[in-house]
Amino acid sequence: MKKALILIIGVVCALKVAAQVSVEARIDSIEMFVGQQVHVTLTANAQESAKVEFPQFQPTQYITPGVEVLGSKELEKQELDNGFVARSMVYTLTSFDDTLYYLPPMTVKIDGKPYASKSLALKVLTMEVDTMHADQFFGPKGVQDNPFQWSDWRLPFWLSVLLLVLLVFCYYLYLRLRDNKPIISHIRIVKHLLPHQKAMKEIEQIKADKMVTSENSKEYYTKLTDTIRKYIEERYGFSAMEMTSSEIIAKLVEVQDEGALSELRHLFLTADLVKFAKYSTLINENDQNLVSAIAFINQTKLENMPVEETVKPQLSEEDQRSQKARRILKTVITLISVVCALLFAYVMYAFYQLLN
Repeated sequence: MKKALILIIGVVCALKVAAQVSVEARIDSIEMFVGQQVHVTLTANAQESAKVEFPQFQPTQYITPGVEVLGSKELEKQELDNGFVARSMVYTLTSFDDTLYYLPPMTVKIDGKPYASKSLALKVLTMEVDTMHADQFFGPKGVQDNPFQWSDWRLPFWLSVLLLVLLVFCYYLYLRLRDNKPIISHIRIVKHLLPHQKAMKEIEQIKADKMVTSENSKEYYTKLTDTIRKYIEERYGFSAMEMTSSEIIAKLVEVQDEGALSELRHLFLTADLVKFAKYSTLINENDQNLVSAIAFINQTKLENMPVEETVKPQLSEEDQRSQKARRILKTVITLISVVCALLFAYVMYAFYQLLN
């Protein structure tokens, strides 16, 4: 009883498996013109471990009279449910006779057991030809000369290459010019006081410091005579700071009348006595010498002297080289740009002449 039950179960499982095994054939087009190709795909669904044998055809072998097999190609298998896989073989067919063909079932062996696909149909069509008016058909044309001549295109081609090279080089120079920052120099306008204004400013400072009434007469006369010396140096243009009092008076006699120098001579004499002979002065004498200094400045001052001076910056050698290099770069970039524009215009004109 148990053996019978096992046998029945085995038969049922085998039938179930067999029921799932299938072979299917499909064609991608049921119509084609003479000489065209169609593809028939033969698919077998079976266990992955099953041995599947597709029908094999030799090149130019006929699947049916009039329909030729050109070749075959096996596709990658696809996994299905319950451990089944689908294996496919694609056959390429062609025909040169216009008629309706019957494609018989194709047999696939699975584990040695044959499974047949369904049959297919293929309609081969032909082009209608009007044989009554053969003069409408023209024979093949003769060999035509190639219109392209390298000798005609050679010059525009190489000029185009030269144009590209020049553009790249011009862009490189532009980057160099952009990275090399310009040297910016500003001309400064310097305003300064006139010689008599400077002298009077220092005399006012002497008054503010109350040096006239100071017991240190030497410091007072040193400051006062230095102020007069600086004024004379800037006013008359000779080095009064390095000259003695007598030398200064002698130099001033050449350019100034004696009347304006009498009080100045007395001032310098008193100052020399104080500084070198330890001469003691009175306060009214100090006041008188201060007034004499102011009077000399007022008598000899020039009001129309320029109070502004233009100061031009002095560039270093490195800055001068940098400015020169920038000028050269700008000149070269300008020249290359002009040449590129001319080359572009000529190349466009040459291409236009060759194409027309």
